Amino acid sequence: MTARLQPDRSTELRELLAQRILILDGAMGTMVQRHGLVEADYRVGVTNSRFADSAKDLKGNNDLLSITRPDVIGGIHAEYLEAGADIIETNSFNATRVSQAEYGLADLAFELNVAAARLARETADKFSTADKPRFVAGVLGPTSRTASLSPDVNDPGARNITFDALVADYVEAARGLTEGGADILLVETVFDTLNAKAALFAIEKFFDEAGRRWPVMISGTITDASGRTLSGQTAEAFWNSLRHAKPLSFGLNCALGARELRQHVEELSRLCDCFISAHPNAGLPNAFGGYDETPQALADEIREWGATGIINIAGGCCGTTPDHIRAIAQALHGMKPRAIPQIERKLRLAGLEACDIGDDSLFVNVGERTNVTGSKAFARMILEGRFDDALVVARQQVENGAQVVDINMDEAMLDSQAAMVRFLHLVGSEPDICKVPLMLDSSKWDVIEAGLKCIQGKGIVNSISMKEGEAKFLEQARLARRYGAAVIVMAFDEQGQADTYERKIGICQRAYDVLLADGFPAEDIIFDPNIFAIATGIPEHDNYAVDFINALAWIKANLPFARTSGGVSNVSFSFRGNDAVREAIHTVFLYHAVKAGLTMGIVNAGQLGVYDDLAPELREKVEDVVLNRKVAGGANPGDTLTELATRVKGQAREQVVDLAWRAWPVDKRLEHAMVKGITEFVVADTEECRAALFAEGKPPLSVIEGPLMNGMNVVGDLFGAGKMFLPQVVKSARVMKQAVAHLIPYVEAEKLRTGSTSKGRIVIATVKGDVHDIGKNIVGVVLGCNGYEIIDLGVMVPVDKILNAAREHGAQAIGLSGLITPSLEEMGHIAGEMQRQGFTLPLLIGGATTSRAHTAIKIAPNYAGPVVYVPDASRAVGVVTKLLSIDMRASFVAEIAADYDKVRGQHANKKGIALVSLEAARASRAKLDYAPVKPKQLGVTVLRDLDLATLAEYIDWGPFFQTWDLAGSYPKILDDAVVGEAARNVFADGKAMLQQLIAEKWISANAVFGLFPANAVGDDIVFYADETRDKAAMTWHGLRQQQERPAGKPQQCLSDFVAPEVGAGGTANCAADYAGAFAVTAGIGIEQKLAEFEAQHDDYRAIMLKSLADRLAEAAAEWLHREVRTNYWGYDSAESLDRAALIAEQYRGIRPAPGYPACPDHTSKGALFTLLDAPKNAGMGLTESYAMTPAASVAGFYLAHPEAHYFAVSKIGRDQLEDWARRTNYPISEAEKWLAPLL
Repeated sequence: MTARLQPDRSTELRELLAQRILILDGAMGTMVQRHGLVEADYRVGVTNSRFADSAKDLKGNNDLLSITRPDVIGGIHAEYLEAGADIIETNSFNATRVSQAEYGLADLAFELNVAAARLARETADKFSTADKPRFVAGVLGPTSRTASLSPDVNDPGARNITFDALVADYVEAARGLTEGGADILLVETVFDTLNAKAALFAIEKFFDEAGRRWPVMISGTITDASGRTLSGQTAEAFWNSLRHAKPLSFGLNCALGARELRQHVEELSRLCDCFISAHPNAGLPNAFGGYDETPQALADEIREWGATGIINIAGGCCGTTPDHIRAIAQALHGMKPRAIPQIERKLRLAGLEACDIGDDSLFVNVGERTNVTGSKAFARMILEGRFDDALVVARQQVENGAQVVDINMDEAMLDSQAAMVRFLHLVGSEPDICKVPLMLDSSKWDVIEAGLKCIQGKGIVNSISMKEGEAKFLEQARLARRYGAAVIVMAFDEQGQADTYERKIGICQRAYDVLLADGFPAEDIIFDPNIFAIATGIPEHDNYAVDFINALAWIKANLPFARTSGGVSNVSFSFRGNDAVREAIHTVFLYHAVKAGLTMGIVNAGQLGVYDDLAPELREKVEDVVLNRKVAGGANPGDTLTELATRVKGQAREQVVDLAWRAWPVDKRLEHAMVKGITEFVVADTEECRAALFAEGKPPLSVIEGPLMNGMNVVGDLFGAGKMFLPQVVKSARVMKQAVAHLIPYVEAEKLRTGSTSKGRIVIATVKGDVHDIGKNIVGVVLGCNGYEIIDLGVMVPVDKILNAAREHGAQAIGLSGLITPSLEEMGHIAGEMQRQGFTLPLLIGGATTSRAHTAIKIAPNYAGPVVYVPDASRAVGVVTKLLSIDMRASFVAEIAADYDKVRGQHANKKGIALVSLEAARASRAKLDYAPVKPKQLGVTVLRDLDLATLAEYIDWGPFFQTWDLAGSYPKILDDAVVGEAARNVFADGKAMLQQLIAEKWISANAVFGLFPANAVGDDIVFYADETRDKAAMTWHGLRQQQERPAGKPQQCLSDFVAPEVGAGGTANCAADYAGAFAVTAGIGIEQKLAEFEAQHDDYRAIMLKSLADRLAEAAAEWLHREVRTNYWGYDSAESLDRAALIAEQYRGIRPAPGYPACPDHTSKGALFTLLDAPKNAGMGLTESYAMTPAASVAGFYLAHPEAHYFAVSKIGRDQLEDWARRTNYPISEAEKWLAPLL
C-alpha cells in the first residue's frame, strides 16, 4: 500500500497557508444534479453493468458515480480547478459502510473511497504547477446516523449506531482515500460531534497502522440561527470537543449562507490556534429547496471575511458552482491570510456549552450525587432501572450549581458498563443536564472507555494513576487523549496512595513529567492529591487536610497549567449521618483549599454552606479540625467537634417554597401573579382587591385598570424585549382572564358608563372557507395582554359578518387570518368590500400563506385605508400601537405605503419567469419505467378510533414550536440560548397534556383510505372502480411544471409517476398500475374540550390542545402511510425505518396533499372525499374553500413509483389554465380563482 501513497505535503500546505488564503472547491451534489443523470447512469454508466441487477434504487448515490460515471465526476473536479480551486474534495461524502448499506452496497465502501481519491488525484495533477500546486482532500462525511441523538422520540436512550461501528467504517474509508492519493483527510459537515470524534479516533488508529500522518481538516455545521450544531453544541463547545486532534484547519460549512455564518466563523477565528476554513452555502434555501445567491453576492460576503482577517481557507457548499468559486478566488486574490493567534492555555471542557478553566477561574463545583457508591438513593434508582428518577438527580445537581457532573456506576450488583452507557445516552438527550461537561468516574477502565464512546463533549476521566506502573498509565492517558478527554491523575503509584505531603508532591511531579514527555498537554492534567477523612480518632489522620491543602499550593507553583481536584465529601466521612456538621466541614475545608489553589471539587452542589454564615462556634471547632490547630487546654480538636456535633445534629438547611410574596400588598400580589403566571390565588386576591377599592369608593374596573393592567404591561414589555416568550405570555393571559371573569358580574352590576379601559377595540377573524385559527388566537391573546379589547369572530367568517361586527363594536382595526391559499383571494375580496363600503380602518393581514409581497401586490391596491402585513404575534403589538397612535399613525402609514410601492415596483420590473408551452412541457415529461406492485387489498378501508398512544410515537415536534412563535429546530431549540427555557417549558406542558388527552380520550382519530387500479391519462390520473378498468371512480386532474428547466431536467407532473393506460398513444411503456387516496383526522370530539377551556378562560390550554391535535393528525398520516406501504399495499413490506428516517421521508413512495407545491389545486379534495366517503367514514367535511373539518385533518394521495418525489409546480401559463378548466369543466373565471397563486 505504501508505494501508492502521496508524499507528506503538510509542510508545503502550511507554508502556502501562511502566504495566502487557499481556495476550496464548491458543491458536488449541485453539479451532479445539473447533469440530469438517471438510474441507468448509476447502475451501468460508461464503464460496465456490474450494478445492473442491484436490488435497490441507486439514483442519488452520487459516490457510486466515481465508478460508473468517472467522466462526470472528473469533469466537475476539472471545472473547479479551472475556476481557481487550490483544494478539491473527493466524491466520498457517503462512502462509508453505514451510508452505503442503504443502497445495499456496504461492501463497496473501500473501493468507492479509493476510486474517488484516485479520480480527484488524477485530475488535480493535470492542473498542478509549481506556482499553483493543487491538493486533494479526502472527504469523510457525517454518515446517515447520529451517535449522540436518539432516533426514537419515545426512547431518548436509544441509538442506531455505535462509536465502534463508526470507527471501523472511518478506518476503512481513510485507508481507501489515502491509497487513492488524498493529501488531506477532511472530516466535514459535522452535525453530531460524537460522530466526528469517532472519525478522528479512526484517523489516529489508521495513522498508527500506516506508520505516518496526513494533515486533518475539520468542518462542522451550525444548523440555524440558534448558533448550534444539530446535536446542540455551541461553536466554542464544538471546538473544545475536537481540538485534541490538532487539526491543520478547523471551520464551518453547509446549512447557512455566508451572511448567517459570519459571526460563527469570526468566533472560531478568535478561539482556534490552527487555520480557519469556511465553505458556506449559496445563501439560504428558497421555498423549493434551491439556492439563489449569485456568485458575486457570495464573493462580496467572503471578501469582507478576508479583509478582516478571519479566514485561511474559503470555498462553497450547497448551491455553489464553479462560477461561485471563481468569484471567491478573484475576491480574495492578494489578501493576507489570517494569522494564527496565541491562545491562553486553559483546561477547555465542553458539554453542549464550553467550560474554560484558567488561572483566574473561580472554584468549579463537580456534582457528586450521580454516584452509586456515594448515594444510596441514586444507587437504588439505578439498580431498580428507574433511570428517569436518576436523571432528576443529575438535573438537580446542575440546577444547584454543579458546573461538571460526576457519574459513577461501580456497584457489585450492576452491569456497570451497561448502566454507564444507558445513563449517558439518557443524559445526552437532556440539554439542561448535558450542557455541562461530564466526569466519568470508575475504578474499571472498561467502564470509563465505554462512557467515553457516548459523550460528544470534552469530559474528564476520573481517574488514572501509576498504581499498575508507567506503561499502563501511559496507555490509558493516550486513549483518553484520543477520545478527547482531560484526565484526573490520582496521587497513587506502585507503592499505594499518597497519604503524606511528601508522597503527594513526589507522585504528582513524576506523573507530570511522564505525561509531558509523551506529548500530553499539561492543561488537560488534573491532579487529585487524595482527600482522606479527618477527626477519625487516629492521630496519624489529623494532618490529612493540611497535607492536601499544602500539596495544592505546591502543584500550583511547580506544575504549570495543571489543575487540581478532590472528592470533598471524603474529608467529613467520620461524621456521616450528621449533615449539619458535614456541611460545615465541607464549607471550611473548601474555603482553605480554594485559597491554596484547588481548581475543582466533587461536592453535593446543593449542600454547601457559606463560610461567613456558619455559626461562629461551629465554624471555629471545624476549623480547628481542618487545620489541625491546637485547642486550649490540650484537648483533641476532633473530640471537641464530636461533642458539639451531638448538639447540632439534624440542623441542616431545608429548602422551602418561597411564598414571601404572599405577604405583599394585594395589588403587588396581583402584579406578581400576572408576571409569573400563577393562578393559584388569583380569584381570592382579585376579590380582596375589589373589596378594598370598593371601600374607598372606587369601581370594580379599578382592579383591571390598576394592578391587573400594571402586571400585563410588565408582561408586554418583557415580551417585546425578548425576555419573555409566547407560552409564558399565554399563561399570564390565563391569570388575567380568570381575574376579569371574577370581576365581570360586579362590573355589570355597577352599570358603568365610562368608556372601555382598552387601548382600542380590534375585530379579528379567520376568513370564509378557512378553519385554522391557532395563529389568530395567539395574536388575540398577545394583543389582549397589551390592553386591547379583542372581538374574535372565530373561523369561516364571511365578509359581511366581519364588516358588520366592526361597525357594531366601533372597532379601531380589523385583522384577517388564513392558512390555505384560497384564503388569500378572500382577503383581497374583503379589502375590496371595505373600500366599496367606505371603511377607513386599518386592515391587518396574517397567516401562514400570507406575505409582504402578496399583501402589497394583491390586497393593498383594493383598499385606500392602511393595509399592513403582520408576520407573527410578536410584531402585532408594535404595528397596532403605531396604527392607533395619533402621533405615530401618519408616519407609519406613509412608511408602509412607500415600502409597498417599492415592492410593487420591484415586482413590475422583475423579469418574468420563463415558461415553455404546455405542449413542450408535456413533451419533456419524465421518462420512467414502470413495474407496478398490485396492492394486497383493493378498495376502501375504514379505520376508526385509532390508538392515540401509537400515533404519538410518530409525532414530528418541529412544527409544534412554530405554533408558539418559538424559532428553532427540534430538538436543538430546547437548549437555545434565547428561547430554550420557554421551549422546554411549553414542550413539557405539551407532553403532559398529550399524556392526559390520551389517557382520558379527550379526542379520537379516524382514518379512511382506498387503493384502486389507476392509470395516467395525459396529466390526469384515473382511479378505476375495479380491475376491469372500464369505469372511472374518480379523476385527479394534475398540473405540470412549465417553468424553463436546465437541459435534461423534465417538466414534471404527478401523473408521470403512474403508468399510462394500456395502449395509450401506442406506447409499450404502460402497465396496469395502482394509486391510493387517504383522509385522516385527529380532531373528533375536540370542541367539547375546547369549550371547557374557554369556560375556564384558559387560552393556553386551548391553544395547546389544538396544536397537539394538529401534530396527531400529521402523525396519523405518517403512521397510515407506513401501514399502507408495508401491509395493505405491501410494495415495501421489508421497510424498517426509525422515526427520524420517517420524518425525513426516506421511504419509497409519496403522499402528496392538495394545496401543497406538487399538487396546488385544493379542489381535488372534493373528488377525494367523495371517493372515500370521508364524511361518513371518518367524520370529516369540507368548507366552500375546501378547508377540511375538523381543522386537525390531513388528506392526500398515495403514489408508489420508486422514483416518485415531491416538487413544486410553481407558475403555469394561460394555455395550461385553459386546458385545466376544460378538463375540470370549470368556467375560466372559476379556474382563475382556484389557480390564482400559480398564474
